[in-house]
Amino acid sequence: MTTAVVYGCSGPRLTEAERAFFAEARPWGFILFRRNIETPEQVRALTDDLRRSIGDADAPVLIDQEGGRVQRMGPPHWPQYPPGAAYLQAANDPLEARALVRLGARLMAHDLRDVGVTVDCAPVLDVPVPGAHDIIGDRAYAPDPATVAQLARAAAEGLLAGGVLPVIKHMPGHGRAFADSHKALPVVHADLPTLDAWDFAPFKALSDMPMAMTAHVVFTAIDSKRPATTSKRAIRMMRDQLGFGGLILSDDLSMQALSGALDERAFAALKAGCDIVLHCNGDMAEMQAVASAVGKLKGRAKARAEAAMARVVRSPEPLDASAAHARFHQAMAGRTAAAQGPDVGEAQA
Repeated sequence: MTTAVVYGCSGPRLTEAERAFFAEARPWGFILFRRNIETPEQVRALTDDLRRSIGDADAPVLIDQEGGRVQRMGPPHWPQYPPGAAYLQAANDPLEARALVRLGARLMAHDLRDVGVTVDCAPVLDVPVPGAHDIIGDRAYAPDPATVAQLARAAAEGLLAGGVLPVIKHMPGHGRAFADSHKALPVVHADLPTLDAWDFAPFKALSDMPMAMTAHVVFTAIDSKRPATTSKRAIRMMRDQLGFGGLILSDDLSMQALSGALDERAFAALKAGCDIVLHCNGDMAEMQAVASAVGKLKGRAKARAEAAMARVVRSPEPLDASAAHARFHQAMAGRTAAAQGPDVGEAQA
C-alpha cells in the first residue's frame, strides 16, 4: 500500500530503523539533501537501498538541484551550476539564454540519472518584486513573468529530455513574499488581478508540467487564514484558474511557516487538495507523526502520480557529457559563482 508522502533520511546510508520504518510506511518516494551526499557510488547505493526498502524499483527519488545556492550534489564530484539569474547575465539575448538554460538542465539530468535520482524539484517559477525577501532572489530566472516562463520551460525541457521529471515551484508564487517561509509565514496582500498578471502567469504558462510544489504563503485575496499548502481555495484555484492538472506536492511540512503538530500539518495539506506531502529532515519521530496522518495514495491523486511517472523518458536523448560540459561552462564564463542571498540548505528549498 503506497502512501501519499515523500520522506527524507538522516544520512548517507540507511539505518536499520529507517529501513524498517520505510518498509512499513510505504512512502510514494524519497528526497535527498546534502547530508545524504558523499560520492557518486555512495548516492547510487543509497537510492538503490531506498527503493529496496519499499520493494519498488521505480519509486521516485527527488532532489533540489537548481544550481547556485540550491544544489545538493556539487563539487568535487559534480560541477557547480549557476543560479537562475546568471543565464540572462551570460547571454546576449533571451534566445541564447534559453539554449543555455536547457543545456544546463540537460547536464544536471545526466548527473542525477547517473546516481538514480529521477525527479528534480526545479525549475523555480517565482518572480520577485522589489523589496521581497531574497530567499528567492537570484534563484529566479528573470525579473518579469514572461521571461521566467520562457526560461523555466527550457529548464523543464532539458530535465525531461534527460529522463528526470521537473517540479515547478513554488505554486502559485513565492516572489512577492516579504518573509522566508522556512522561518516565518509570509502574507501577501496583493489583489487577485495583480497576482494573476504577475505571480500566477508563469504557472499558467507551464500548467502542462507533470508536477508542482506549493508555496507556504498566505494570499489574502484567495484565503486570508491559510497558506496555499493547506488552503482548499488555493488548491482549487491552482486547478481551475491556473489550469494545472498534474501532481501537486506540498513544500516541506517541517518548515516554520506552517503551524500545528506534524500530523496536523500533513492532514491539513492533504485535506486541502495536495496529492502528496513532503517531510524532508529525516527526523524519525517526526516521520512517525506524519505517517499517522497520511493515508493510502488513491483515486485522482494516484492517477496523477502514475501519469507523472509515465513521463519519465527511459532512453534519454544522446549526450556527449564531457563536450557539453565544456561548452556550457565556457559559455557561462564564471557565472557559476554568482549566487547571492541567504543559503538555502537542509530542508530549505
